[in-house]
Amino acid sequence: MGKKILVTGGLGTIGRGLIAELRGKGHDVYSIDLRHSEDEIGFSLRTDVADPRYARCDIGEYRQLERVFKTWGPFDYVYNCGAEFGRWNGEDYYEQLWKSNAIGTKNLIRLQEEQNFRLIHFSSSEVYGDWPEIMAESVMDQYEIRQMNDYAMTKWVNEMQIHNSRLHYGTESVIVRIFNTYGPGEYYSPYRSVNARFVYCALMGLPWVVFRGYSRTSTYLSDSVRTLANIAERFVPGETYNIGGQRLHTIEELSDIVLAATGASPSLVEYRDSEILTTRDKKVDTSKARDHLGHQDSVSLAEGVAKTAAWMKDVYRI
Repeated sequence: MGKKILVTGGLGTIGRGLIAELRGKGHDVYSIDLRHSEDEIGFSLRTDVADPRYARCDIGEYRQLERVFKTWGPFDYVYNCGAEFGRWNGEDYYEQLWKSNAIGTKNLIRLQEEQNFRLIHFSSSEVYGDWPEIMAESVMDQYEIRQMNDYAMTKWVNEMQIHNSRLHYGTESVIVRIFNTYGPGEYYSPYRSVNARFVYCALMGLPWVVFRGYSRTSTYLSDSVRTLANIAERFVPGETYNIGGQRLHTIEELSDIVLAATGASPSLVEYRDSEILTTRDKKVDTSKARDHLGHQDSVSLAEGVAKTAAWMKDVYRI
């Protein structure tokens, strides 16, 4: 039987894909985000669309969030995708970062303590800081990690907020630490994933910078949202999952794949040796997500980059 689910950040890259995946599984899904939309509910005036499932709402504003729950609740599950994303975005827009990520999550937790919905909260691989070994979920419980930027700090604050609520009020939550996720649906900005930025620059004939000696995994969007949607059916309170790719690649290799997929000139690439406030290698252990949630990489990096490039060509009319 389908569940009643709210997705915060529903207009974001992962949020949009997750909503489609959850609805495909038969769940009754509502969403909120910061922008007005043609299909949103009008709280104080006539709503022009039948049965709206979207509302404009800033989770950092308790009144707005409470109104959504009073109008559409109670919910069985809330997926909290709503957040300011990325370390440099967090440095440039730290006011919004702390309000959305720290206060916004606390607002949700307060409502969770009242209404007893199950929370799936989106954390980040950034909480592992400069950990040099395999990034398994247990690392954060066993070692004190130096958080390398404000974005990482807010995500670790969120995890502690959720942990404390579980101890004090018995709330039931799952935390997912998202590693580099990309694919069609990720619109370009200079603050987006390295994959999206490289593809966009290549298609537009713009230069991009590659930092040598750094490695990451890349997870195609559809693989991530499939795993995330499974949590609503396989929910284990108190669990934390790494959602990431299984194949480690260097940033140089990613750039070469982008060049091959787009036919861009190699002269567009500038190489540098280091980037501040950045983890050198993100070697992730995804075995728990594979065992519990059926997580898998079904799309290779080369195939995923090619699909992303084709989508961007269509969207940006290249």
